[in-house]
Amino acid sequence: MKKVLITLFLCLPMVAFATDTPSTPPTPPVPPAPTPRVSVFSTTTDWSALTGLPLRQFVGKFSWNNKDVSRGLEMYYLDAFPCYGEADSVRVWLGPNKQSEGTLRLVCVHAPKAISFTWRNATRDADQGISTGILNCPVTGENNLSIDISKCTRGLEWKEYK
Repeated sequence: MKKVLITLFLCLPMVAFATDTPSTPPTPPVPPAPTPRVSVFSTTTDWSALTGLPLRQFVGKFSWNNKDVSRGLEMYYLDAFPCYGEADSVRVWLGPNKQSEGTLRLVCVHAPKAISFTWRNATRDADQGISTGILNCPVTGENNLSIDISKCTRGLEWKEYK
């Protein structure tokens, strides 16, 4: 009798773990297909190597008045020969009462005579959003670049590109 009880006692844990269903793991839910998103990276070229001219750094200084920027003007430099923008220094926000945020630092083979930005009207703390189009600006200066916003001209807006 003792042997029967010991055998039953040892078999009880096996009965507790027995199930009627096979032990296959559940199928995880299939996530929805991701929306394709294009990453934009600078397409800079080593102009120093291609032209044989040394690269130099230039800093852009802006001048503007309240009517040029109203509530604020957010601009991003668009790379173009003879310059490319340094990665952390291509966004500039200009606001009323000479408020500004950001620095424009360019690496160039020579001082540019004109540069282009993508732009939009935005307040200082606005999140990065869709810009309006191209702003073409004349540049003066040989070491420090001066950009007078009142002399910039609006190029095409993005909706006009086909």
